[in-house]
Amino acid sequence: MKFTLSWLKDHLDTDASVDEITYALTDLGLEVEEVVNPYDTLANFTLGYVETAEKHPDADRLNVCQVKTDEGMKQIICGAPNARAGITVVVAKPGTYVPGIDTTIQIGKIRGVESHGMMASEREMELSDEHDGIIELPSGEVGQRFVDWLAENDPVKVDVMIDIAITPNRPDALGVRGIARDLAARGIGVLKPAPSAAVEGSFDSPINVSIDADTRENGCEVFMGRLIKGVKNSPSPAWLQQRLKAIGLRPISALVDITNFFTYDQNRPLHVFDADKVTGDLRVHRTSDEETLVGLDEKEYRFSAGQVVISDDSGVESIAGIMGGLHTGCTDGTENVFLEAAVWDTIQIAKTGRALKINSDARYRNERGIDPAFNSLAIELATQMILDLCGGEASRVVTAGEVPDVSRSYRLDTDRVQRLVGMEIAPDTQRATLTALGFTMDGDMAQVPSWRPDVQGEADLIEEVARVASLTKLEGKPMARAQIGVPKPILTPMQKREGMSRRTAAALGYNECVTYSFIDQPSAAVFGGGSDAAKLENPISNEMSHMRPSLLPGLLQAAARNQARGFMDLALFEVGPVFHGGEPGEQETLITGILVGHTGPKDRFGARRPVDAFDAKADAEAILASIGAPTKLQYNREMNAWWHPGRSSKLCLGPKNVLGAFGELHPKAIEAMDVKGPVVAFAIHIANVPFPKSKGATRAALKSSDLQSVERDFAFVVDTDVEAIKVINAAQGADKALIENVRVFDEFIGGSLGDGKKSLAISVRLQPADKTLTEKEIEAVAEKIITKVTKATGGTLRG
Repeated sequence: MKFTLSWLKDHLDTDASVDEITYALTDLGLEVEEVVNPYDTLANFTLGYVETAEKHPDADRLNVCQVKTDEGMKQIICGAPNARAGITVVVAKPGTYVPGIDTTIQIGKIRGVESHGMMASEREMELSDEHDGIIELPSGEVGQRFVDWLAENDPVKVDVMIDIAITPNRPDALGVRGIARDLAARGIGVLKPAPSAAVEGSFDSPINVSIDADTRENGCEVFMGRLIKGVKNSPSPAWLQQRLKAIGLRPISALVDITNFFTYDQNRPLHVFDADKVTGDLRVHRTSDEETLVGLDEKEYRFSAGQVVISDDSGVESIAGIMGGLHTGCTDGTENVFLEAAVWDTIQIAKTGRALKINSDARYRNERGIDPAFNSLAIELATQMILDLCGGEASRVVTAGEVPDVSRSYRLDTDRVQRLVGMEIAPDTQRATLTALGFTMDGDMAQVPSWRPDVQGEADLIEEVARVASLTKLEGKPMARAQIGVPKPILTPMQKREGMSRRTAAALGYNECVTYSFIDQPSAAVFGGGSDAAKLENPISNEMSHMRPSLLPGLLQAAARNQARGFMDLALFEVGPVFHGGEPGEQETLITGILVGHTGPKDRFGARRPVDAFDAKADAEAILASIGAPTKLQYNREMNAWWHPGRSSKLCLGPKNVLGAFGELHPKAIEAMDVKGPVVAFAIHIANVPFPKSKGATRAALKSSDLQSVERDFAFVVDTDVEAIKVINAAQGADKALIENVRVFDEFIGGSLGDGKKSLAISVRLQPADKTLTEKEIEAVAEKIITKVTKATGGTLRG
């Protein structure tokens, strides 16, 4: 947002310096990005008087001038056609930097004659584009600084330009009056009365306006306009042109310049149609496919269905709130003009502007929000300026829709400033601050002004008070002494569980990864995701278009990057959320790990081997044990498509509670992620592990026995499709009191067993608690084990 100091003073009565104003702006949250002060660039130019001017002896177009300066008489060679004796000029002495030609003046010789400076034109001093001759001043004292002369005689040309950055929540600061209001609230001057106007129309407008029913909601809330006939669209006056030039705008014509003036002065975009080019009435509506318009920038725009435009009977004439059309644009020959002011839906403006790739001042303001209550006054003020500068006669205003009611109020809790901000501000000062910002106080209730859409609650009132008071006044103070004693734990049980699982995985030799929650659609599809429900509306890039359905894609991509750099054996894990849909409840936290390549480096003893599913199983069971999962788990081989169907399994507590999964990944999944195998992995649903029923801080008592344990080995011949867990569970259930542990220690297939048979050897440990076991008691338990395993598996004891 650019403005000039004189423009600011149209709304703010102040004697503050430029430095004081810019400091206050930044402190108020309106960060100053640039200050262009002509006093800095023109400070060394002084006034001189040409005593004589004679032709250069060796150049017909050059004059050798004797110029009286504050340093005495100087000989200056000049080629300007108006260089002559008896005029007051602007002199750049040797050592002076001339911004228009980016040169520092030096003493030099021009065709053998010395020149001790330069007499400057306006373009060389960046005051205008005028360069046909040097500056001739009607008066002035020799040696006077040129900027001082300008300040007295033509102050517009030494106006200071200030450029500030506007945050999206402060649309009111996109107008000079909004900036002046903030400065006045800070105490940098007094806000002048708001401009007012009321133009009585003398006839009915021949052009009426309307808004389609489907456009009133989320499109256009109010559309107002009036015809002004008999105008003369000449160049705008010098003060208006200079003001627009100072902020980087090109003056076009009086009618267009007036709308640009109000855009920056009051944050109020307006538009003018050449009424003689409008066919019938104006209608605000949504477009259908393939409608087009040539804009004021002479580019053709093709609309998609649902965008909001303004049309007459012949077609689209304006992109609502963004840009007018070339056909109805005002020219030097415009005699009758239709002035329009409307309140547009901010989201609709943003979508349309983004789709059409148009960045205009009107779009910039309309998509952030303008003051809807100012709509009626805006059209009156603009009408009055058109009548003053262009003449003409105004019609009565025609209106479609209604000005939206944005009135709201919130309670000001003056004690809350101390709690929220940490500043002590007197209640009367707080109320005075809000009043200065345009709020209306009724007791403790603050009525929010219509130009502040960002104020949406009581805390926002506190923010305004603190912002104007200046957060630089915050003082560091020691915190109040905490209560003596042990503080309560601040981690939730789930956070503790996540931390324990993370530490266990690291202790097992895994390296932790932290990857993005966004992945590309093909990778998401490999692992059961990639649907539109998990698609991002505004992704960072095409490679981050979907929420991840699993932690495996990120880990495999990390593995692929490491393998590309020569690291082939990897152990990686991650703890983080995965997303099964787009709703808040469709996500959970997992810990997932992968093992890639081999178990260790090459060695002479041959201990190195490819990783397998049992490595992943052991690590998954270790992590589950660390977070309190029961030791006796069930296995389910109904796996998802990205797991190897014969070398993976789920870890369950009952048929429905799945605690995790482990095993090899499917070769197609590994190939899709460009990883060189083998790859085994585990994934654990941390939240599915039951919490212990007892919440005491102490551990359970240690149960131990000083009696000798007994181990017996059994070998059973079973069908090859019988799972080892069935044998283990059957043997364990033979005597739960005595049997402490059962494990498989050998498997044999083939030989004399025949086809379809295998031998599983188990070791059973018996641990007595109250007396040493006799041989008879041991044999009795052995018989129970044989009976249980035979019944459960259909196998037989191997002889």
